[in-house]
Amino acid sequence: MASKATSIKLFSISTPQMRAFHLTWMAFFVCFFAWFACAPLMPVIKGEFGLTPAQIANINIAAVAVTIIVRLIIGPLCDHFGPRKAYTGLLLLGSIPVIGVAFAQTYESFLFFRLAIGAAGASFVITQYHTSVMFAPKVVGTANAAAAGWGNAGGGAAQAAMPLLMAAMIMLGVGEGYGWRAALIVPGVLMIIMAGVYYRFTQDCPQGNFKELRAAGIAIDGGKKGGWDSFKLAAANYRVWLLFITYGACFGIEIFIHNIAATYYVDHFKLTLAQAGMAAGSFGLLALFARALGGWVSDKFAAAGNLNNRVNLLFVLMLGEGAGLLMFAHAGNATLAICAMLFFGLFTHMACGATYAVVPFVDKRALGGVAGIIGAGGNVGAVAAGFLMKGTGDVQQTLSILGVLVGISALCALAARFSAAAVEESAIATKLAA
Repeated sequence: MASKATSIKLFSISTPQMRAFHLTWMAFFVCFFAWFACAPLMPVIKGEFGLTPAQIANINIAAVAVTIIVRLIIGPLCDHFGPRKAYTGLLLLGSIPVIGVAFAQTYESFLFFRLAIGAAGASFVITQYHTSVMFAPKVVGTANAAAAGWGNAGGGAAQAAMPLLMAAMIMLGVGEGYGWRAALIVPGVLMIIMAGVYYRFTQDCPQGNFKELRAAGIAIDGGKKGGWDSFKLAAANYRVWLLFITYGACFGIEIFIHNIAATYYVDHFKLTLAQAGMAAGSFGLLALFARALGGWVSDKFAAAGNLNNRVNLLFVLMLGEGAGLLMFAHAGNATLAICAMLFFGLFTHMACGATYAVVPFVDKRALGGVAGIIGAGGNVGAVAAGFLMKGTGDVQQTLSILGVLVGISALCALAARFSAAAVEESAIATKLAA
């Protein structure tokens, strides 16, 4: 019977594990691209609808708010139905508002579709779930972080590509008022295509699909219980809530920057839409390697010491992120701002990877519930940051406050240290899987 992969054969798709690895990051990339496709076009959309700063803040909050609920639900659904069906369903349902936003005629309808698009952000939980059940402890941190990082890069790609895609639509003859609308249809179509590919070429775990395995009476790692049982088990674990906070302070900041960066560069540093898109895109594209680096370093630290080295690393990375945020907040020109953004972005993405290198070890009985709750923490952080900016009315002041809060939240990583028994159990499992 097939077992979890103990290595990542990057250029292979011959095994279920590697097919899941590659298709899950591709699906995540498409979802993230769709999720943030509106953000770099907001300076244009703002002009068309005559949006006020308060309305833009509401749109940014809406973009991440619904994801909290969907992430909480989607993890247990993975335990119950399996990641293959969960991802396929999310891609198909998520494509509806992505295409729908292109037809919005008022601020209210745009806000509604922007809210619904946020469901695509729950794709992250399925991505982490699928790689967690496919890879053994010695490489699971790297697998989780690499898949998530390459998928997260979809946000950066959207920042850079959407202004260019809008320009291409206008060159093809689409009217200027409809250029952004035509461009926004593209990611919706990509989600539909990806849904078919994912359903056809992946399976739930190394042994097969959950439905058939349960029917045969075969135990499933990560999906022993489903739905509400998985959620209750995860919610009863205090480490889940500590990591909920840390993830809010790293991934929440990442989402917040995706939503405000392009507009910030246009308004504050007077960059053009294309220049601002490229600058903001560089932050997201860091995820191509930085998130994977966080997971890889976590795996190496754990192998050299013990499980608690993973949370020690997370603590250090979050301190670096907080310091970098403060530098970004006080940058005096666009060049310094971009350099500071890349500095804190490196720590931010690595912290995200390091967080989900810890997740598979929190409670194996409820992997979906754990991944879902902690993943929702990222969006809670983003929503909180959005409300903070709405309250202060000033991006720089908001970034300064966030830098301090991120540094304080790093303490939660240290508080999530594992017991001696858990450390020993992890060491034994790693040896057995080698």
